[in-house]
Amino acid sequence: MSKLRILLLMVTAALIFAACDEESKNYEWTDDPNTNVNRNDASGNYMLSNLAFPKVKGGTSEVIMHSTSAFGLNYAVEWDHVLRAQRWTCYYFCPSNTVTKWARGNWKDTPWGGDPFQLDPLVPKSEQPPVKGEFSGSYYPGGGRDSYYNRGHICASKDRLCSQEVNEQTFYMTNMMPQVYAFNGGIWADMEMQVRSWNKNSYRDTLFVVKGGTIDNENQILDRTRSGFIVPKYFFMALLRKKGSDYYALGFWAEHLNSDHSGEDLGNYVVNIRDLEQKTGIDFFCNLPDNIENREETKDVETIKTQWGL
Repeated sequence: MSKLRILLLMVTAALIFAACDEESKNYEWTDDPNTNVNRNDASGNYMLSNLAFPKVKGGTSEVIMHSTSAFGLNYAVEWDHVLRAQRWTCYYFCPSNTVTKWARGNWKDTPWGGDPFQLDPLVPKSEQPPVKGEFSGSYYPGGGRDSYYNRGHICASKDRLCSQEVNEQTFYMTNMMPQVYAFNGGIWADMEMQVRSWNKNSYRDTLFVVKGGTIDNENQILDRTRSGFIVPKYFFMALLRKKGSDYYALGFWAEHLNSDHSGEDLGNYVVNIRDLEQKTGIDFFCNLPDNIENREETKDVETIKTQWGL
């Protein structure tokens, strides 16, 4: 590991531990393994006990955390160094980071011409797609001239507007997955807009979000770009809403299709978390005490839709 990479990791860790006081309210974990047998091992970094984090797979993967001194944890990804892809991105909304002090349109006024996309300084350059050309140089199967892959945000730029720095971090290439425009600007955008509509103080104390695309099974991989970067066949969201002592969980599961499904009933894409775990192989919300986790992850879809207003 290079000295620069070690230094960057040390700086990142320092920023995470310097998080604001309100962030301390966002943890729910226990030292008793009998009440939470599948929790993350947070002995090396207490942030892994945050409710947003799925169970870390490890092996060839590493959790990369992006943060700022003003807002603490911005988002985290589990990056697989062999697959050269992220397995998931997680983050959360709370009152302190639900403020607007930056707009994506402001990037057009920057000295370098307004394109904020950049390589992630915490991941080797060789593992990341080039900032330009890689996704737009590959075609979606069966598509035409308008079916280039986009640099699809996983942690959405519009979800992080509390400062220029947090917004800038959402443009790291490790936060991008190739998505055809009909999906990226269609049903995926609708889901992201719906999530933002739930980010209200009257509706949640904290809203935990996990998003990603399928990378681990060949039958869930749609394509590869010209340099071999994975194009997921499915994309997902796992949401956990905490309000007082109550928890509510919801999953979205959508096939990556080259057709416009914007405006469709989002209730058609809802699954419970247990079903989403079976589809993805990811253990979501593993840091919840087991009794709460099992209750919320196994609710029937109609109950979930009612509780979330879908």
